[in-house]
Amino acid sequence: MTLDAEVDALRRVPLFRGIDATKLRLLAFISDRSHFAPEEHLCDQGDEGDSAFIILGGEAEVRVRTGDSERTVARVGEHSIVGEIAILCDVPRTATVVAATEMDVLTISKDGFLSLLKEFPDMSLEVMRTLAQRLDRTTQALVALQSSDGPA
Repeated sequence: MTLDAEVDALRRVPLFRGIDATKLRLLAFISDRSHFAPEEHLCDQGDEGDSAFIILGGEAEVRVRTGDSERTVARVGEHSIVGEIAILCDVPRTATVVAATEMDVLTISKDGFLSLLKEFPDMSLEVMRTLAQRLDRTTQALVALQSSDGPA
């Protein structure tokens, strides 16, 4: 994939909506392109978060370990970003992300991502929106799960 194709793919990521092409070119330039085969791990729950992943193609499962089991809590695909929580909050990875299909991703380092957020406040606002939406979905899923298990 060429730099221009990566810029075009980044333009489709909701997080980067409204960011001009020059800034997207910079993001693509400072990112590393990777390929993952099915069942290959992008990151593991509990690991140190040193990068975020922008999915250019394919799909991944987001899995969370609880006790002795692991549960798939989401499936993400093209134009999604994963792994940003750990690099924003300096906490261990909150989930394991596993390729469900062949995947192409851009990996952006923690330092590169944080520099972009500092330089482009609009991007920071979009990150907050994305995280708030995820929190809302997670809260709704927990409520539904508690309802199906009966009273606590």
